Parts: sequence; C-alpha cells; structure tokens
Amino acid sequence: MKAYVFPGQGAQFIGMGKDLYDNSALAKELFEKANEILGFRITDIMFEGTAEELKETKVTQPAVFLHSVILAKTLPDFKPDMVAGHSLGEFSALVANGALSFEDGLQLVSKRALAMQKACEITPSTMAAVLNLDDKIVEDICASIEGVVVAANYNCPGQLVISGEYKAVELACERMKEAGAKRALILPVGGAFHSPMMEPAREELATAIETTTFSTPICPVYQNVTANAVSNPEEIKKNLIIQLTAPVKWTQSVNQMIADGATSFTEVGPGKVLVGLVNKINKEVETISA
Repeated sequence: MKAYVFPGQGAQFIGMGKDLYDNSALAKELFEKANEILGFRITDIMFEGTAEELKETKVTQPAVFLHSVILAKTLPDFKPDMVAGHSLGEFSALVANGALSFEDGLQLVSKRALAMQKACEITPSTMAAVLNLDDKIVEDICASIEGVVVAANYNCPGQLVISGEYKAVELACERMKEAGAKRALILPVGGAFHSPMMEPAREELATAIETTTFSTPICPVYQNVTANAVSNPEEIKKNLIIQLTAPVKWTQSVNQMIADGATSFTEVGPGKVLVGLVNKINKEVETISA
C-alpha cells in the first residue's frame, strides 16, 4: 500500500515550485488562482523572493501548502491508499485525498497562519528540539516545570520537540541536559506551536473550519492528534481544530500506517525532512521523494 506524506513549516526554500509553474499548465493555473485568493503574488516570493520574506508565517504556510498540493495534482500516478501531513502538512494531505477543495484548503491555511502569528505576539514563547532522551523522561520533566511547557512534536525515536513559554522551555532544556539529553536546543521559531499557547489561534481557526465543507476522502488521513486512520468528515474537522494546541504524533502515525499495510512512503512537497524521519522510525519501508 502506498502512503503519501506532506511536510510542514520549515521545509520552504527560495525557488520552490518554479519548475512546476514553468512546465505544467495546470500548475501555472493553480498558482495564479492562489495569487488571486491570497490577494498578493505569493509566487513572486516563492520563486525569487528573499529568505526573510519567505520566512514570514503568512507566506511560509501557504507556500509549503501550495508546493505540496500542486505537486500532488501534477503527479502522473497519484493514487494514495493513505495520507498524512506533519502539522501544516495535514491541510495539504486533506486536499490531496479530496476531503477539502484546493480553494478552501488555501483559505484555511492562510487564516491559520495569520491566527498563529497573532497568538505568537501575545506572550514570549518558543520551541526546542530534544535529542536522544526517552519520550517519557521528556514528558515528566515538562510536567515538573512551573509555567507552560509540553511535548509538541514526536518526530522520530530520540527526537522530540517541546513547546511553551520562553522561560519554561529554557529551564526544561537545562533539566533535559542534566537527565542525559544529547542536545536540548531552542529553535528559531516565532512561537509555541502545538501547545496551550496557541489557544487564541485555535478558537479563531475553529470558526473557519466549522463553516467549511469537508467531503468524504478517497482514502483515510492519519491525523496528527490521534495517529489513526480517519475518513469521517466531521471527525476530520474536530481533529483539525484540536491540532493547533495538541502534539503532532508523527512517530505514532507512521508506525500505525505501517501496521495498517503501508509498504512505501512518498514525500510530496519541498525538502526531504519526512523521508528522513520515516527512515528513522522504520528502516524496512521504501521511501521516495516526489
């Protein structure tokens, strides 16, 4: 069975999607439609902007989404048996499997980016990568610290990202190192994604998701919140709303997809981050970069 996976924020690079735009009439049409929907020429920033411009949350999230979704739509033999996306990538996955239309997906991603940006500005917050420490130890240390700090991304065995208030994350990093972590490193991100700090963004996005039409998809999506196969549109919506304040269970999702029969994983979008993570989770399965 073929699994297709879609990357999240951080996979972007200048020039992303330009070859698609230049070589496919369908891709060009979809990129131009995106420029109209967003109200600015995101393609100019994606193809020849600066790294600083591309790094703005209101640009990054739609850019990664567009690259992934348009690439999926132009692949000659795109027939997924299951899909999953890392954080933002879940929206790409939901357009790819037909649960969301291209237009609705893009509008939700744009609203999500702006809502997250606003939430980031309320309280100084950040994220940190913790390497080579057991998940349970990371969770226990987070629970022992005053202030908000939680496990946010279960990326692969030995790589967990924590998220929360700046001071709480700093203190947690010190404790993780004392407990034997190989590294506990503050990441260059704008805020505490997938933590309770994103509650204002979750509330804002919930309204938009609830008023958007979701269809029954052509194959199940393994959602970040549950790490299980979901095909029911109402359940997909509910999990998508919770996603902003809940951890990304990527390791668990990949393991579940393999348990359910996935034999190959194809990463669709910029970069090869997910292919790398899948290889660390299970060395036996085939990984492909589209």
